[in-house]
Amino acid sequence: MIKVGIVGGTGYTGVELLRLLARHPEARVTSVTSRKDAGSKVSDMFQSLRGRVDIEFSTPEAARLASCDLVFFATPNGIAMQEAGELLAAGVRVIDLAADFRIKDVAEWEKWYGMKHAAPDLIAEAVYGLPEVNRAAIAGARLVANPGCYPTAVQLGFLPLIENGLVDDSALIADCKSGVSGAGRKAEIGALMAEAGDSFKAYGVGGHRHLPEIRQGLSRFAGGECGLTFVPHLTPMIRGIHATLYARLKDEADLQALYEQRYADEAFVDVMPAGSHPETRSVRGANTCRIAVHRPQGGDTVVVLSVIDNLVKGAAGQAVQNMNLMFGLAEGAGLEVVPLLP
Repeated sequence: MIKVGIVGGTGYTGVELLRLLARHPEARVTSVTSRKDAGSKVSDMFQSLRGRVDIEFSTPEAARLASCDLVFFATPNGIAMQEAGELLAAGVRVIDLAADFRIKDVAEWEKWYGMKHAAPDLIAEAVYGLPEVNRAAIAGARLVANPGCYPTAVQLGFLPLIENGLVDDSALIADCKSGVSGAGRKAEIGALMAEAGDSFKAYGVGGHRHLPEIRQGLSRFAGGECGLTFVPHLTPMIRGIHATLYARLKDEADLQALYEQRYADEAFVDVMPAGSHPETRSVRGANTCRIAVHRPQGGDTVVVLSVIDNLVKGAAGQAVQNMNLMFGLAEGAGLEVVPLLP
């Protein structure tokens, strides 16, 4: 049984980790940290976990994280980079659900996240946790940088086109929409129901923190620099990301067959039949990315539709998927969840 610790268990990704791990056949959560809520029962804060998670929040000092086999950091950016080194030295494996180790260029990371990186030596070691691309490296990793939600949907959507050199990768467009849970579980005016409900808006058009992460991944697929315009939007829903991706074809190909073949062996990527329009509600609560590929009017523009649950395949579910790979378990262990409908 894998002993698991969660640092920062009071946010949406933290409770999603607890939900998934509560039914995992090979993992047991032994500690969940929260300085503010230390001593209170996890199930008192999250009633959905009553009868499933019977532990209390503890301070990081009392949590004995060094005795865990794996520690998840479900914390704001800037926390894991300060604490991961000590855990790794104690033989604990680490998965960071924030952005501390995702971007390989330290100066680029510091530019976008507005702080000095506390552990630049660990960035080189960290494995980017997108299983559909880095499965073998993840399996042998001590430190995994769990991808962001937008980056997961965008990269999986573009991947078959770019790795086969079929599109002009200097002018890619990602037009993305997210539910309000993507902003985290904090009091913020823009996430209030009266502010976000019955409305729709773009944000971060001049530059969003996920842009360099997405660009880094796409450039790896291409073997050179990619040009990307990324525009995120806030939608009046709780969960879900819908990425509408545009690229210009350079060569002819059977796009439907290309996508089906690329993801034929991927349990968590569902390529839908030609002409489909995947909905965010079709993946709610599940670790699934549903994709449809279109070529409107038979022209030279490819439109890819990619949907995920931002809290599952875009965060906690993908983190559990990575844990399974790191410990040689069945990749889908604890993740056989049927999406919620309606």
